Amino acid sequence: MSKISTHALDLTRGRPAAGLGVRLLHQGKLLTEITTNADGRSEAPLALDPATGDYQIEFSVGPYYRQLGIDSPFLETVPIAFRVTAGESYHIPLSFTPWAYSTYRGS
Repeated sequence: MSKISTHALDLTRGRPAAGLGVRLLHQGKLLTEITTNADGRSEAPLALDPATGDYQIEFSVGPYYRQLGIDSPFLETVPIAFRVTAGESYHIPLSFTPWAYSTYRGS
């Protein structure tokens, strides 16, 4: 079974990003909205057997840092647009600070 999943690492604090808001959209339509768990992950895949097409995952970095007392993060929302081929799985991790981020297609 193919899926889309994610996890997030707060590099400023050197730990998983617990309580980070994440949204998954397919062709502009909201599919899933979650908050990451204590391990910085979703409890379940964001999508199962995703169709071929354009997707976007959005990480709410600004609100996450404000709840930690960092009042002026440079990043507000980190959008990652990607294309899915049906039958393949996609793990989209995010490593971030208030000022920068990195991602890749994980396994």
